[in-house]
Order: sequence, then C-alpha cells, then structure tokens
Amino acid sequence: MDYVPDTSVIIDGRFTSYISMHEGSRVILAEAMLAEVEHQANEGRSIGFAALGELKKLRELEREDKIYIEIYGRRPQDWQIRRAHSGEIDNIIRDVAIEHNATLVTGDNIQRDIALIKGLNVEYLKSFEREFKSIEEFFDENTTSVHLKSNMKPLLKKGFPGSSQLQELDYIVLNDELESIASDIVKRGKFEDESFIEMDMFGATVIQLKNIRIVITRPPFSDALEITAVRPVKKTSIEDYNIDKKLFERLESKASGILVAGSPGAGKSTFVTALAEFYASKNKIVKTMEKPRDLQVSDSITQYTGLEGDMEKTGDILLLVREDYTVFDEMRITSDFKVFSDLRLAGVGMIGVVHATQADDAIQRFIGRIELGLIPQVVDTILFIEAGKVSQVLTTEYVVKIPYGLNQEDLARPVIVVKDFIKNREVSEIYTFGNQVVVVPVGSASSSNPLLKLAEGKIRDDLVKFLNTEKISVEMVSDNRALVKVPDSLVPRLIGKKGETVTNFENVFGVKIDVDTLDEDINVMQDAVFEIKNKTIFIDIGYRNRTVKIYVDALLILQARTSAKGMIKLRMNSDTGSSLYKQIKQGKKIQYMVVDEANKN
Repeated sequence: MDYVPDTSVIIDGRFTSYISMHEGSRVILAEAMLAEVEHQANEGRSIGFAALGELKKLRELEREDKIYIEIYGRRPQDWQIRRAHSGEIDNIIRDVAIEHNATLVTGDNIQRDIALIKGLNVEYLKSFEREFKSIEEFFDENTTSVHLKSNMKPLLKKGFPGSSQLQELDYIVLNDELESIASDIVKRGKFEDESFIEMDMFGATVIQLKNIRIVITRPPFSDALEITAVRPVKKTSIEDYNIDKKLFERLESKASGILVAGSPGAGKSTFVTALAEFYASKNKIVKTMEKPRDLQVSDSITQYTGLEGDMEKTGDILLLVREDYTVFDEMRITSDFKVFSDLRLAGVGMIGVVHATQADDAIQRFIGRIELGLIPQVVDTILFIEAGKVSQVLTTEYVVKIPYGLNQEDLARPVIVVKDFIKNREVSEIYTFGNQVVVVPVGSASSSNPLLKLAEGKIRDDLVKFLNTEKISVEMVSDNRALVKVPDSLVPRLIGKKGETVTNFENVFGVKIDVDTLDEDINVMQDAVFEIKNKTIFIDIGYRNRTVKIYVDALLILQARTSAKGMIKLRMNSDTGSSLYKQIKQGKKIQYMVVDEANKN
C-alpha cells in the first residue's frame, strides 16, 4: 500500500505511529512537504524542528526494513512556500497522491475535505494521547511558573504574587528530553482545542496551551533550548481585593481610562481579569487586546490579538465593535499607547496594563507619545498593584493654576494635577516650561524651589546658543531673578545697545537678569576654540586685552595679547601661523593659559 503524508501528520508524530503498524508499506514523501519543513526549521520555528524529528524516525523505520521511503516531486518555488498557509503546498501534496494512486494521510480537516472532493483515497488521523512527560506534569496547584533549560535542573516558582518562592528539582533535564517536551507543546498548540500558536519566529515560539502560556526559545536567540511556562494559580473576583468603597464607586461610575501598573509578577494580569469580569457582570460588553492572549477571562469576553500582527489594525476593528470596555494587556511600545489613546478618545472605556515601579511612573509613559493636554482625558485613574493588592490609587485632573513652588500670577498655566485618590492629596504636577515637560513632586522634602534648576538650565541653554560659548554660569538667586556670568568679552554682546538684548531675554524667561563677568581659573591650561577663515587662524580666548600663552601638546609655542574682542589672530602665511596650522591638521591638542598679570614677574 502506498501512502502520502502531509505536513499536519508529520509534525505531531501521528503518521509515524500509524505507519509503524503497516509494515511493508511504501511512504512517498513529497519534496514540497520537505521544503516546507526545511523552511520552518531555517526560520527557527519550533514546528519545523518537531517535523524534522519525526522525519528522522521514519528513516529509522526504513533502516529496520519496516517501510520503504521514496521522495518524489520538484522542490516548490519560494512563492509557493511563502503561501503555504493559503494551500499551495497542500495542493502539491494532493497531486503527488493522485499521480501515484496513493492514499493521502492527513490530520487537517480542510485537506481531508478537499481531497475527498477531488476523489482521492484519504486516511484521516485524529490526534492521540501523549506517552511521555508533558509540561502539565511539572505543575501542582501552587505552581505559577516552570522554567526548563537544556541540561539544567528544573526550576518551579510556587506561591502567589508577592509571596512566591523558587524550588529546584533534584534532577537534570537532558536536551533530548527537553526537545521532546517542546515538540509535544508545539504539536498540541497547533491541533488541540482552546490552544494555539500565538507567535513562531526565528528562535522563539509563544504558545497558549489552554490556560498555560509557554515561551520556547532556542539558539541563536537564546544560548540553549529553554521552555518557560506560566499559569495562573487562582482566579479572583473584584471583591477579593477589599477595595475601598470610594474607589469601588469610582470604578462603577467615573473611571473610563484606567491604567493598571506594577512590577512583573505583582499580580497585574490577575487583577485585570477580575476587573474585566466585574464590568462584564454589570451588563457591559468587554473585549481584550492581548499579545499573547493569556488572560483567563470567561467565554463572554472575546480576546483579540494583533490583526496581521498589528495592534493598530485591531484597534480599527474594535472601533466598529462598539464595546463598552477594552482591556489592553501589556502596553510597551509607542504605537500601543497611541491605540489606547485613540480608542479612549473615541469614547471606549479603556483598561491598560503597564510595567512600572511606582504608580506615577505609569502616567509618565504617555508623556511625549500623545499631546500633554489630552492625558487626563485618556487616563483618569491609575491602580498600582503590589504583592497582589491595590496599594495606591491616583487620579488626574487638568486645571489652570500657578504651578507648585511658584508665586507669580503671570506664571499661571495649564497643569495636570495627579492626586492620591484615597488620601485626597496632590502627589505631583505635570506642565510645560518653555519647550520642556516638567514633572514636579508636590510636597517634596527639599526646601529649594523645584523649578530653579530647570530654569537655570533653560536660560543657560538659550544663552549658549546665542553667545556661541559654553563659558556661561547661571544662578537663580530668587524666583524672579537670575545672575548670569559670561566672559568679559561677551558682556557687551549680552547686554546689547542700551540694554535691549538682555531686556528681550528677560521678557522671554520671565525673570530679571543681572549680568556679571565670569571669573575663570587662570594659570590653568584650557582647550582652545579656534576657527580658520580667510587664511587666518582665529583663537577665541574670551578675555579682552589679556596676555595669553598658546601650547601645542603642552609645549609653549606662542605668547600674545588678546584683542578688544578677546581674540588672537594669526595669519597663515606667517611663520608662527603656518606652524600652528600644520599642528592643527595633524590633530594635535591646542590649549591656552591666561597669564595672571597681577603676579607676573
């Protein structure tokens, strides 16, 4: 009897088991099927490695004279391999079965039905039970995660968020055993109900096996084959969190843009699941956006992943679904925050999950990603989860006020006020100062004005650009007065004709500016700033009418006096100028020292 297996029964070992009970059969392996397996393995996909393992077992059966193998057909073209999911490879395999009048063996419902329609002999194989250790066998009722690595002892994390401990088993998982476990996971992820392969990329595979999320990594992505499996140990309800009555009322009636934040393993996903179920119990339509889809929600809540791998496309679909609340699990990249914001501004209630070490860090994740003034409309409530409990609740409000630490009425501006909801007190303020976004803690223990350092930096940055020098010192001596020190040669330029320039800067910064001469160290060598133009070397010293020594690689080559503008000019056709130019071209270090004329011998 001749048999032609397709990829579906090769991957999970069903065909190997089946053909071993039909000794003397001829197995015709389509070159197209082999090419598809090779492509998947070259892409680092676990499903390809699983199929390769089964093909090796078939060749062993042939060596034992139990079956006969023939490889037939041409290798498919690249476009056919890329379109395998569209049925191109399956069609080639059916043609091979037709040519040889052989029985097509498949575990794919669609492949079976198409083959029957075309009049082929078909053997449909159902999935079978495992005969070796499965990933579930590492779990007990208290195990939250299993960590397996090739030739290492298994590690099990047991307990609950905030009170877990790591346990090491007293044996080593060999690479072959781990390959078998990985292969089993991939096969079951592809064919078992309530399971699916979420992602299969070069060196990494993410699989949802019923309620267990599994990540398989292998070289070159990881240094060895590794399997990490995570499972929720219990399902909670919102009542289990002993939420404050005021917060409970806010969640029911006011909160529409919710962030759930916390560190990894703090219990964010467990809480979000309870919150989603809470809204669903209030006759709200709830959906989720997850990648991977691993929240353990009830069947009434539909779980979406990235449409064609893109969460923005998923967001477009959800705008048509007209849900009341959407849970966006694990927001990481900028596009995630933009999708969250777009849906919220469209009127959808949003619950987002972010990693953060502090509650107010979560809201800062939106700064720079959306317009500052929109943040309170997008996020109105932040719930910080710590050790499986709601440890802090923050709210946001957009008001026009004088920022914390300032006392001038003309400095009033729009401010995002972040409050501790339970304690009913301000935690921080967010607003713009110049072209910078400022996050200022309210009630800081520091006695100094929290804006002074920022104001000093802003004034200095603008003056550095205007004067084209780093030799500037700025000190805020009060809330509305700054002392600016610049080199003596730059004082006239900063003040300007009749004080016009410094007055303009005062209007821009909103503070009075006192100008003074910068007292720089003398008798200390400093790097020279020079410019070559019109066959002249201009060395900018910054001191007017001062004697200066010029050094090349710490060797004195010149002593000269600066001009009224603080410059030294050397013509390149002079001996000194020509020599200095050569040194500059050779990349040597040019420095200067201002002579202390008061102590000059």
